[in-house]
Amino acid sequence: MSATLKLRIAERYGLLIALGLIIFFFVMRIFGLLYIVELRAFNLIIVVFGILGALRTMMKRLPERFTYFQGMGTGILTGLIGSVVFAIFVFVYVSFLDAGLMQSITENEPMGRFMNPYIVSVIIAVEGIASSLLVAFILMNYLDPSKLE
Repeated sequence: MSATLKLRIAERYGLLIALGLIIFFFVMRIFGLLYIVELRAFNLIIVVFGILGALRTMMKRLPERFTYFQGMGTGILTGLIGSVVFAIFVFVYVSFLDAGLMQSITENEPMGRFMNPYIVSVIIAVEGIASSLLVAFILMNYLDPSKLE
């Protein structure tokens, strides 16, 4: 029971991360800000709040199972789900909904001539997973169950 609950928590918050990233993407698209790379730092804030929400929910609902490594696993899985779902969204978006964005990436980015929707999506997924690993590590050191007692 607790393993499925832990998975449901990670899925729920991972999908919320993806939803937050998609909404932020569209806000940036509407205001013509997609090309300002520095604004991608807000993606990290969305990931932090999503993983923190998953960890706090796990602390409340499964306090006996909330160990350092269980928390790390939940945080990483939450970020992984959010990142992969967002990467799939970006793939579909630049492949089928807005090919002009992919063309702009190809023309304007430093390594753009090597880019295609697959590579862009993989880069987004890897970036998201790497930042999720870091966020989960930092949050679990902040929320370390052995310090909470």
